Order: sequence, then structure tokens, then C-alpha cells
Amino acid sequence: MTAINNVTDLTVEGDIGVVTLNSPPVNALSAAVREGLKGAFEQAIADSAVKAIVLICDGKTFIAGADITEFGKAMTGPSLQEVQNVIENAPKPVVAAIHGTVLGGGLEVALVAHYRVAVPSAKAGLPEVNIGLLPGAGGTQRLPRVVGVEKALEMVTTGQHVPAKAALAMGLFDSIVEEGALRDGAIAFARVVLAEDKPLTRIRDQNAKVEAARGKPEIFSEFRKANARKFRGFKAPEYNIQCVEASVNLPFDEGLKLERKLFMELMSGSQSAAQRHAFFAERQAAKVPDVPDDTPIIPVRKVGVIGAGTMGGGISMNFLNAGIPVTIIEAKAENLDRGVGVIRRNYENTAKKGRLTEADVEKRMALLTPSMNLEDLADCDLIIEAVFELMEIKQEVFGKLDRIAKPGAILASNTSYLDIDVIAASTSRPESVIGLHFFSPANVMRLLEIVRGAKTDKSVIATSMQIGKTIGKVAVLVGNCHGFVGNRMLAQRQREAMSLILEGAMPWDVDRVLYDFGLPMGPFAMSDLAGLDIGWDPAKTSSSTIREVLCEMDRRGQKNGKGFYDYDENRVAKPSAEVEKVILDFAEKRQIQRRQISDQEILERCLYPMVNEGAKILEEGKAIRASDIDTVWINGYGWPVYTGGPMFWGELVGLDKVLAGMKAFQEQHGDDFKPSALLERLVAEGKGFKDA
Repeated sequence: MTAINNVTDLTVEGDIGVVTLNSPPVNALSAAVREGLKGAFEQAIADSAVKAIVLICDGKTFIAGADITEFGKAMTGPSLQEVQNVIENAPKPVVAAIHGTVLGGGLEVALVAHYRVAVPSAKAGLPEVNIGLLPGAGGTQRLPRVVGVEKALEMVTTGQHVPAKAALAMGLFDSIVEEGALRDGAIAFARVVLAEDKPLTRIRDQNAKVEAARGKPEIFSEFRKANARKFRGFKAPEYNIQCVEASVNLPFDEGLKLERKLFMELMSGSQSAAQRHAFFAERQAAKVPDVPDDTPIIPVRKVGVIGAGTMGGGISMNFLNAGIPVTIIEAKAENLDRGVGVIRRNYENTAKKGRLTEADVEKRMALLTPSMNLEDLADCDLIIEAVFELMEIKQEVFGKLDRIAKPGAILASNTSYLDIDVIAASTSRPESVIGLHFFSPANVMRLLEIVRGAKTDKSVIATSMQIGKTIGKVAVLVGNCHGFVGNRMLAQRQREAMSLILEGAMPWDVDRVLYDFGLPMGPFAMSDLAGLDIGWDPAKTSSSTIREVLCEMDRRGQKNGKGFYDYDENRVAKPSAEVEKVILDFAEKRQIQRRQISDQEILERCLYPMVNEGAKILEEGKAIRASDIDTVWINGYGWPVYTGGPMFWGELVGLDKVLAGMKAFQEQHGDDFKPSALLERLVAEGKGFKDA
């Protein structure tokens, strides 16, 4: 064996040279890896005893992609293209031996080998689109030549991981070898290539599959049209499509040049910077500075959920999906039956789409125990309350749980606003109480806001963070305050949206501006979807807000076809003349002089106060870091990931500009716009939120 450097070695077995890469944890394409690969291949090519070369990786995976920590730094060592040229132009057959995940730059390395063999558990993909990029080392030019244009378009615009069996069927892999015998299988494959004198197949020279798409622009136009909604606002999917188009319409080297040009444009742009920020922010959110990694975890083998409504049912499904038994409690039999029925229907609908088998449905339902008796929660390790959002009701529930739950059980509230410490005070064990704020629909939405109380034990926090991971959520730890992080910031936007429609805008103006910004819907469309009458009490009505007036007029939202908008039978919204009159009359009664309001003012009035509130949240220590706030908003509220979240976006705009905007609005509209002390300090010191 010859060590090329500390991550790569070359061994010769008979007439087969084996280049082995070992750079934990995922063999990413760092400068040392590129240098080692280039050196090892040059040595194997120069050795006359070596007739074929196998590239294999130690550890849990083949090359899993670029070393993302090197992005934005000066290049050292050979470029990836230099390494690829050595492999692709080798005068001897090169076989890539693949296990684990061969992703991004890793797949681009495998695509310059003459052959690819893999174990059945391997997966391949080009996921660069997920960080706002495209494959920058020939992936968009070689992939269509081996799998065809349609499959290449799908892979590069979704970043999907293709299982080995499917990769073999589409021609991406040449052979599947036995699990656990990859090295021997790859060497045996290389010997067959030599014995049968198979050609040195360079993918770059294989044009049949791209020529089949030449003169068929409808392939691309139809793909764009089918995915327009999903790709809205993102640059990277469109740039990926343009590169695949180039693989069809341009010679290989010209296609490479376009790929490189568009890659560099994305790499230097704000969208990729924002998406990379979001990528790292999500991982960073799992780290809680004052909760060490060795904090004891409470085993959660059984979960109780109180409430079988929309939230309770959705929360239960998360645990059933993870194979954890759930006891679900309701006060009335009809509510319990309805809730369990909805859970079953949700699973059956998923099965109809082919994402579950009937056996999977029954397995999950068998883990669910419906009950009308709180005492049945006595053996649960974690109990989550999902009852009506009223403090008196929650205190009553927690008082009862305190008497019923076993010692050490975690008592959690799904409250979205209320004070966790007040809830915890209704028990004799506040250290066991925590907030687990799921977002609706709870079985779909990725965010789990975990709210620590003043006395919450660190084991309870650590267990809750781990549970979030177990059930596939992005868990973010936040502090206890009204609305926590997400809803506290949302309240700023909602207040300004309501003010803007009195001052001169209409609901559809505000919604259009925020939708065009990249949010899934504006505040008024969102209110209609949720129901205008949530929290509205007809007995206490006072016509003091536009929402109250609309509820009094029986305009309840989508549920009855009229809210801020009018809806047709397909729930398609159109502006309402009736609502416009309500707004004008309301403003006149309040003696508000209406005026023309620009789109820019709508955007700034709605979003600058959110950034400012985020700064206050940081100032008060209610979020650990600004990137946690971004993670909450991207995963819980649909903030466009290509702007990085509200705090990252504030820095993109310029904190000095946000501060100046807040001061101007404060002068015009009052202290709702008072800038936070942190925002003022950061601007004065020329710093950003990461310095806070």
C-alpha cells in the first residue's frame, strides 16, 4: 500500500489498482481529498502493472459532495475539474465503487469514471439546488447523457436521492454488488471489463439520449409549467433547467462553460448565500449551549395526547409514524370518534397515493388507544395537552395531570401564546413542564417550537429536542414570552396589515405584495383560511375592529365562502366590493384620511417591525441566536428560504436601512415602531445579528 497523503492511499491487487479515500465524516471534496485523488490516479496510471483502477471510500459513504465549509474561500490544491480530467482521461478502465450516498460533487466524480458499481443500499443525487446552486462540475451535462433529459431535469431541480435499484434501471449505475462485499465486487467487475476488453466509456461522448430530445423544446416548457408553483421565486431550479437545455443544444464543452457561468452567478448571489445560511441554521438550532450533550435523556416509550381535534390528531400522527404508542383523550365520545376517524382517513388517503401500504395503516392505527379517561395517561412518559387556547382550561388540565402522571413524566403544552410558567405553576413539578408548540397541520409542518420555562429541567429540554428529531421535526428551543418567537413576530405584521387597510391599501394589495415577496399567502388570505371567527365571541361583540364587523356580517372566511375575500365553489378568491365598503365606512367613522400607499411602504411596514421584534427577542434572550429565529420562520410560516429568514433578510437589506425605516415610521405612526436597543447598537457598531 502507498499512502498518497493522509486521506488517500493506493494498493495494487494483481493487476487492479485500488484508490481508497478516507476523510471522515463523509469524504467531502476538501483540498486534501482532491490532492489525494489526483496523486493516487496519476500514480496508478503511471504503474504499468496496473491494468484497471477501482475508486472506493472507507467510512459510512462514498464522496457525499463538496466541502461546503470551503465555499467563499480562496481555492487551494487542485480544482475538482483537474481531478475529473485525470480520471476521465485515464487510459485504463476506472470503476467507481459506491456505498452510502453519492451526492453532488461526489456523483460528479463517479460520472467521470468509466463504470459505476454500487451496493443495494446506495443512493445517488445532485442536491445542489437545495442550497441555491447547480452542479458545477459537469453534473448537468453528463447526467442527461446517461439517464436522459426528463430524469435529469427531475433530479437536478428537486435534489432527490435515487435508490440504487432505480439508478441501475436508468443507467446511472452499471451493476449492483452484494452488500458488504463492495471492494471484492468492484475488483471482480474491473476484471470482467479487462477480460471482455470493454471500451473506456466516457459519458461526455455519449450523445444518444440528449440527441433524442433535440428539436423538442416542449420538454422544457412543459416541465417549467408543471413546476411553476413549486419553483416560484427561486433562481436555482431555472438555472438548472437552462443547463440541461444546454446539454441538448450545445456541444459538451460549450455546455460546461454555460454551467460554470451560471454556477458562479448563483454562488455569488444572495439566494444561495441565504439558502446556505438556512442549511447551517437548521443544524445549529439543535445545539443548546447550556444543555450539554451528555445530559440524561428520559426514555419516551408511550405518549399521551389530550384533545382529538385538528391539533391533537396531527400531533398523535407524528408519534404513530415513529412507532411510538399514543393514548388520545377526549371528553366526549363523538369528538373522540371523529378525531380517530380523521386520523384513519389521513392514513388511508396517504395509502391511496402509494406512500403507505394497507399494512402500514393498520400498524399505525394499532398503536393508537382512544380513551375518555385521563387516568389512562398514568403510564405515559410524555403527555401533550392540545386543548382550547384558554389559560383557565390549561391550568385545570395540568392540575389534574399533576395528580395522575407518573413521577418523571414530561408534561407539555401545545399552547401557541400562553405563559408556560403560569401553566407550570398549576403543578407541583414545574421542572417537568415544557411547551411543545406544533404548527398546523401538525403531521405535516416541520417546525416544533420548544418553549423552556423558568424551572424546566435540562433533561426535559434535552429529551424534547431529541423527540423533535425522532418525529422528523426541526426543533428550535425558545424562551417563554407572549407568542414565543414565531407568533410574537407575526403579531407585528398583522397589526401593520390591519393599519394599512384603514390608511389606504386594500387587503388584496397587502396580500399581493407579501405573496410577491415569496410568502405562501398574505395575512388576509391566511385569516380567511384559518377562519375569521377563531376567538371571536358573538356575545361580546363590539364592532371595534374590521374583523369583528365582518364576523357580525357572517363573513367567516373560506369555510362559508366569504371573509376578506369572496370565494367561488372551488374556493378561488376574488376581491370583495362589500369588504371594500366596510373598510371605507370604518375608516370614515374613525376619521382616518385615506391616501395612496405604495407597494414598498406595504413591504417595509409589514416586515421591518418583524426584524425589529426579532432583535428585541434576541436582546431579551428569548432566542439563542438570530439564525434560530430564521429557522422558526422558514419552517413554521413559509418565509422564503431564498431570503434566509427575517433576520438574514434584514441584513441583506441593511440593518442601517431597517433602522432608518423604523425611525421614520415611528415619527409618522408612533411608538409601535420604536427601534430596539440592540438594532441601534449593531448599526452604531457596524455589526450584524451574528455578533449579538
